[in-house]
Amino acid sequence: MANPKDPSNYRRVIVKSPEQFQEGFDLAKEIQIPGNFDKIVISGMGGSALPGNLLRIYLNDLYKKYGKKPIAIFQNRFYTLPPESYDNCLNIFCSYSGNTEETISSFQEATKNKLPSIALSCGGKIEDLSRKNSIPHIKFPFPYPNFQPRSATGYFFSAIFQVLVNNHLVQDKTQEILQLVKSIKKNMPSFEKEGKELAKKIAGKTPVFYSSTKYKALAMIWKINCNENAKTPAFWNFFPELNHNEMIGFTLPQGKFFVLMLRDPDDHPLNLIRFEVTANLLKKHNADCHIIDLEGKEVFYKIFSSLALGAFCSYALALEYNQDPTPVEMVEELKVILASKK
Repeated sequence: MANPKDPSNYRRVIVKSPEQFQEGFDLAKEIQIPGNFDKIVISGMGGSALPGNLLRIYLNDLYKKYGKKPIAIFQNRFYTLPPESYDNCLNIFCSYSGNTEETISSFQEATKNKLPSIALSCGGKIEDLSRKNSIPHIKFPFPYPNFQPRSATGYFFSAIFQVLVNNHLVQDKTQEILQLVKSIKKNMPSFEKEGKELAKKIAGKTPVFYSSTKYKALAMIWKINCNENAKTPAFWNFFPELNHNEMIGFTLPQGKFFVLMLRDPDDHPLNLIRFEVTANLLKKHNADCHIIDLEGKEVFYKIFSSLALGAFCSYALALEYNQDPTPVEMVEELKVILASKK
């Protein structure tokens, strides 16, 4: 039975999220795009853009491990395509709803110029445009009522990865990924418990998430989850850049902050020192500061175990604030206003 504060049962969405990977692989297993590509551009907004950030971390790690020349990975969060889309590039368009106006606009540019493309959505105008222009399209399920794009990360990540495997752009690690997914699924209860504990520490303060350069997308997604699930402001940054500017702002903080640092034990030794030193400096200025280490040895596990913990943390924080974690009413209000201006 769903929590009365959670009528759409967002907790179930988090708990079941590991199941998306197998389904994503299956949906994409027959899709191959003709061409010789040395780069990809992933176009998407909001939750539909986030898998691109995570793929960059994972693929860069694979290329380092196996010494294969990496393909360049670019992301596009705008109405038009970047110059990279026009030269030996596979263009990937991600919009879970299929109706994201920025992604539709850039997709139309690709079809107009006959650029090699693939689109991913659960329907909408993106699916219609794909069919009209004979562009391969991967159609995702809509597994639960009020399912939100930010919850579809596993679908996008695995489907895009499978397409890249099919095109011989990356080494096939699908079975290894699925084994790691099993471990994540097994550890969900501990992630939920730790997430609840973190939420109690954060409640009443503005959360700030810091990470290493490599994993800066994790800090960003933890921040986004607090925005969308708990309906509260949050911020993010990464080492060592934040040591050259942002930390100085804690000299005169205007409010209460909770700084959570996502530390990779395998990070550069000098960067690891920065985590400890910065935490101590911030504590001197009365900021609550907490360091947690990314779990596991494999980059994939570090990414998605951290995201599971972050999802449970923001979910518990939403309940602390008596907020329904699922809807994003301000986004929907904005869409209505923008539509009235056209």
